[in-house]
Amino acid sequence: MVETGFSAIADHNAKILILGSMPSVKSLQQQQYYAHPHNAFWPIMSELLGMEKEWSYQQRCQHLIANKFSVWDVLKACQRQGSLDQNIDSGSMVANDFNTFFQQYPNIEQIFFNGSKAEQVFKQYVLPNLDASFKQLRQTRLPSTSPAHASMTFEQKLQFWQRILPSAKI
Repeated sequence: MVETGFSAIADHNAKILILGSMPSVKSLQQQQYYAHPHNAFWPIMSELLGMEKEWSYQQRCQHLIANKFSVWDVLKACQRQGSLDQNIDSGSMVANDFNTFFQQYPNIEQIFFNGSKAEQVFKQYVLPNLDASFKQLRQTRLPSTSPAHASMTFEQKLQFWQRILPSAKI
């Protein structure tokens, strides 16, 4: 079965783009980015941006936007058994349209990849077709917030993810 991702969380003021690979099964079911209860994305962003734990998904998204962050996935669609990136069928991958995205959100200055799969797929499927002006965007890979990336503690992930803060103040 082909899974289809979500629209981006973004507005015209966004300076930072955080890219995942493809929403998890739980995220697809709930129609929310990073919906798995053990994914560290929202707890990390809460720590970094002062979000309250009881905030709704909509409130968290609005707070990201207010702080000049955008969130999207590299893949628009793919086939995958379960939620693990390693189970994505490479022959089924369809990348999102990043040329249009960067035209719509011209203030994006830096991309942060949420894990190595997002970076690898972006470099393989997006970068070759990206307009030259967008290829100059700074790119940084961060450790995946996925619960499957259990080799790092929450505190270790948080330490790496703090790199996004100075970038948002540009």
